[in-house]
Amino acid sequence: MEYSKLFSPMKIGNVEIKNRVVMAPMCMGFGQYNGCATEKMMNYYEERAKGGVGLIFTEITRVNDITGASSYGQLAMSHDYQIPALREMAKRVHKHGCKIMVELHHPGRQNLGLMIGTVPLCVAGDKLMGNLYTKILTGAVIPPGKKLQDKNIVPRVVAPSKCEKSKMSNSISRPLSKKGVKKIISQFIEGAVRVKKAGCDGVELHASHGYLIQQFLSPNTNKRTDEYGGSLENRMRFLTEIIDGIRKNCGQDFPIVVRLTVDEMYDRIGQRNKGYELDEGLKMAEILSDKGIDAIDVSSGAYDTFNYWLEPSTFECGWRKNLAEEVKKIVDIPVIAANLIRSPKQAEKQLEDGIQDFVSLGRPLIADPQWVNKVKSGNENLIKRCVCCLYCFESMMENAYHYSHGNCSVNKFVGRENVQLNKNGRGRKVVVIGAGPAGLTAAELLAKRGFDVTVLEKEEEAGGQLNLAKQPPHKGKMGWVCTDLLENVNALGVKVEFGITATKDIIDAYKPEIVINATGANAIFPHVFKGDNVSTVTQILDGTVRLENKKVAVIGSGMTGLETSELLIEYGNRVTVVEMSDTIAPGAWFQHLDDAMAKLKAGNTEFLTGHKLISVNNSSITLERISDSKKVIIDTDYVVLSLGVRPDTSLYDDIKSSDCYKVYNIGDSVKIGRIADATESAYQLVMNI
Repeated sequence: MEYSKLFSPMKIGNVEIKNRVVMAPMCMGFGQYNGCATEKMMNYYEERAKGGVGLIFTEITRVNDITGASSYGQLAMSHDYQIPALREMAKRVHKHGCKIMVELHHPGRQNLGLMIGTVPLCVAGDKLMGNLYTKILTGAVIPPGKKLQDKNIVPRVVAPSKCEKSKMSNSISRPLSKKGVKKIISQFIEGAVRVKKAGCDGVELHASHGYLIQQFLSPNTNKRTDEYGGSLENRMRFLTEIIDGIRKNCGQDFPIVVRLTVDEMYDRIGQRNKGYELDEGLKMAEILSDKGIDAIDVSSGAYDTFNYWLEPSTFECGWRKNLAEEVKKIVDIPVIAANLIRSPKQAEKQLEDGIQDFVSLGRPLIADPQWVNKVKSGNENLIKRCVCCLYCFESMMENAYHYSHGNCSVNKFVGRENVQLNKNGRGRKVVVIGAGPAGLTAAELLAKRGFDVTVLEKEEEAGGQLNLAKQPPHKGKMGWVCTDLLENVNALGVKVEFGITATKDIIDAYKPEIVINATGANAIFPHVFKGDNVSTVTQILDGTVRLENKKVAVIGSGMTGLETSELLIEYGNRVTVVEMSDTIAPGAWFQHLDDAMAKLKAGNTEFLTGHKLISVNNSSITLERISDSKKVIIDTDYVVLSLGVRPDTSLYDDIKSSDCYKVYNIGDSVKIGRIADATESAYQLVMNI
């Protein structure tokens, strides 16, 4: 396919972008307390520029250190001393024909109270104590600080007016005074001036996802009675005064882009008439176009409606493209949009159909920084697609408490862009057992190092546990991980042999120097529960057992149990989920849980928390209530056990003492984990062979 539209140039203001691919702004935590771009951050962005992207929007970049710092590892344009590092980063990006614009941001009520006023203290502490301060902060200050955050014993975050807590940050807010409003407007303008001085190509104002600018736009969070609240014109005044100030101080030829939520999507979570919907969002877009901004970056949602801007894997590609399409009808400036684009064909079609002018790729460029070059060179089959597992965001949030950064399930070189593979394989033979994510990742990296690699897989297709994970409704993207890895290992000359159950004799026949066991795990099935009306989730997901129109008890509410329940509901079953803990899916990332629970509740699923399975009978189960040991009997036709999995080490135990070759064990066959854990274990092993 030619992709003529995707690779045609277009201007934003007076800045020509070489193609229509834009890297969306995403905070990954590669910065430092003082807000200066670090070497790691520069490597990260330069790698995407090398990969062929036309325009990079940086991550959220603070303009205010006291109330506006969202992360200790965040970029900032709040002080002049931050300009030189940004200038260096811009030069490195420009070297590859890529443009760079900086997204200016203030979190408002979506900040953590823990962050208020702490960044200046951190900067001072870092100057005085260096790395020792970082160790003290991450080891002795942040953990108790997080507990204070959970108890609301922290400073209040700022908002346009007194309003409800944001779902994710859960912080108490205080309204900004008019003086405070004016000060933050000035700080946005001053930040833009610094961006221009650094030699960047423009700014993007983050008026989306429930952050401060959008809080002014929304009647849900802006209940002011002065000139910054009330009518749409007044609610937009905070944003329009920032735009006017940037124009005055940076000139007409310095591009301004606004990232705008055009629909807060409250109706999607059953709260219609809260906030604003598309009709008012379109009015905002029209006002901004008339104001003379240079492009509009269309988005949706806020932290309260998280899944409607940062989608989990069940969302259909392009599901919200109508938002950009409607905006494009009423503005005469370029329209940028993400729209959950996961393939170049989808990108080209949405450009051809006039839905948008630029394709914004966020997570896809984390997963594969060479996305653009692979398409341009005719190797789109080698793209490693983002599967929307949300690990990048989850890990970024978790690692922020350890002053570290986000990671990716399918790209182990995120944050390691400067790492080089030692190509000393010299054709040495390696046999990898298992074509799941761990085995195929190891095979790919070994082949790149110059080893002669053969993969043996007992099934007739690659995937391992992911062949089960992709079976619940709308979870097909999970199969992309190994589909894409298989394409890449085939291109590297790796031999993948299916339908072979490896044994010691079979492995010996290959005469390898190294054997890597990646045999995964098996579902736990306690002998005491075995019977004709009992199976594990594995048997449901692989189709061995097909249940229709029955009363089914699913024991265990981890995400596998919940997603299997979705599949059971699709077949007309009435499901009861039993969980020992007091909460459903303890430890699960909230976005996955929100996504699953909405569907399960719509299917009239019943939930019994704080109960333990004692016995399975012909037409019922006996549970024990944890709180008082009382026995509870539930009528049921069938029981599905979702009690987790345990490592399959049978082959490893048989070959680990071999004198003929070195044997290593990776992935779930060592320790049960997620995709990211499997691929990371493969990376760590291969980098150390």
